[in-house]
Amino acid sequence: MSAGRAAGRPAGKGKNVVVIGTQWGDEGKGKIVDWLTEQVSGVVRFQGGHNAGHTLVVNGKKTILRLIPSGILHPGVTCYIGNGVVLSPSALLGEIDELQANQIDVESRLKISFACPLILPYHVALDQAREAARGDAKIGTTGRGIGPAYEDKVARRAIRLLDLRQPDVLRAKLTEAMGLHNFVLEHHLKAQPIAVDQVYNDLMSMAPRLLKMAADVPQLLYEAGLRAENLLFEGAQGSLLDIDHGTYPYVTSSNCVAGAAGAGAGVGPSRLHYVLGITKAYTTRVGGGPFPTEQVNEVGQLLAKRGNEFGSVTGRPRRCGWFDAAALRRAMQINGVTGLCITKLDVMDGMEEVKLCVGYNTPQGHIDVLPFGADAVAQCQPIYESMPGWSETTQGARKWSDLPGNAQRYLKRLSEVVGAPIAMVSTGADREDTILLDHPFE
Repeated sequence: MSAGRAAGRPAGKGKNVVVIGTQWGDEGKGKIVDWLTEQVSGVVRFQGGHNAGHTLVVNGKKTILRLIPSGILHPGVTCYIGNGVVLSPSALLGEIDELQANQIDVESRLKISFACPLILPYHVALDQAREAARGDAKIGTTGRGIGPAYEDKVARRAIRLLDLRQPDVLRAKLTEAMGLHNFVLEHHLKAQPIAVDQVYNDLMSMAPRLLKMAADVPQLLYEAGLRAENLLFEGAQGSLLDIDHGTYPYVTSSNCVAGAAGAGAGVGPSRLHYVLGITKAYTTRVGGGPFPTEQVNEVGQLLAKRGNEFGSVTGRPRRCGWFDAAALRRAMQINGVTGLCITKLDVMDGMEEVKLCVGYNTPQGHIDVLPFGADAVAQCQPIYESMPGWSETTQGARKWSDLPGNAQRYLKRLSEVVGAPIAMVSTGADREDTILLDHPFE
C-alpha cells in the first residue's frame, strides 16, 4: 500500500523524511527511497541533475533512474522535481520514454517546479571542454553540464522551465547567455560554439510535453502537508560532495546535505521531521579527490568486484576502501542525522578481517573528524580498528537475528564510533532484502 497508509494518519500528523547520502555518493539511496515509498503519498527530488543514478531492483528487475524520483515505481505516488534540481529537458524526456515503454505511468504523476534551471547543450560543451583543458588536474565531473548550469543560476542568467511559456523572452535570454558562453568556448577553450537557433528550436519542440508537467511545487507540497500526507525527500550524490561542506574543489555543484531539502523544494525546515543517512558498510568514491581509507590493493579490488562498484549512469569504476567513521562524523554534524541505514553489508561476507577508520593522524596531530578542504584531507593518515570478519552469508537477511554474530558486532561498533543509531540494514539489492530496526515513519 502506498498513499493509503499516509492518508490514514490523523490530521496534522503527516511526517516528512529526508534521505541523504553520508559518504561520497553511491550509497544505495534509491533502493531505500523505493522501500520507504510504501509509506508516502509523494517523493521529492531536491538537488542535483542527471549526473547521478539510482538503481532499483524489484523482483529481480533492474531500473536505473537519473532525474525522476525513485518513488515512480509505486502506482499512485506523486513524484516532484524541486527547484534545486538542474534539469536537462532531453535527458528527462528520454528517461520518461524509457519508463513508459515499460508500462510505468510517469507524465500524469510527475510535477516539475517552474523554477528549475535547464541544462542546455552549451552547458555540456563548457563542462567537457573545461575538463579537457585541465588535463591531469581535472576534477572528474560527469561532463553532463551540471556545474555550468548551476553557475548560470547563481549568475541570474539561467533559462528556467517557466521561460518556455514565452518564446520571444526565451529567444532573447538564450541569445544573451549564449553570446557569453560561445565566446568562452571558441576563444578561451578552443571548442566549437553552439548554434542559438538549434537550441531554441529543440526547446520549442519539447516545451509542450514539459509544460504539461510544470507546477508550483512548493504550493503542492504545502497542500499535501495540510492533508497530513507523508512525504519523502530524496537527495542525490553524498554529503562529502556538498559544494560547501565536501572535499572542495572535488565536489559536486549543489548542496547535498539534508538542509538543502528545504531550499531545493520550497518547504520550511520545521516540516522536515526525520533525516535518514545512508552509508555503505565500507567506503567508495568516484572521480578525483582525496580518499583516506582507499585500498589500492586486493581488498579494494575485492570490494569493487563483489559490490559491482561501477557508476549506474557513467559506468566509471568506483574507488573502494574501508569504512571511514571520521568522515561519517562530519556528515552527522552537517546533516543532523536521526538514524542510519547501512547498505551493502553482504559485500563484506567472507572477509577474514574488517577494519574501521576511527580517526586520522595529520601533520598537526590527531583528529577524529574529516577536515575541510581537499588539501587537508589528503594529509590524513587513517587510524584503524580491526575486527574479525564473518564467513556466513548476510545476503537476503531480513531480521537482525539472522546476521552472523561478528557482523552484528561490526555494525554495533560502527554505530558506536559514529554516534548515531542504526535504523535499517540493507542486505541485498532487492527491495525486500532489508532489516528494519527503527522505522522512520512510525
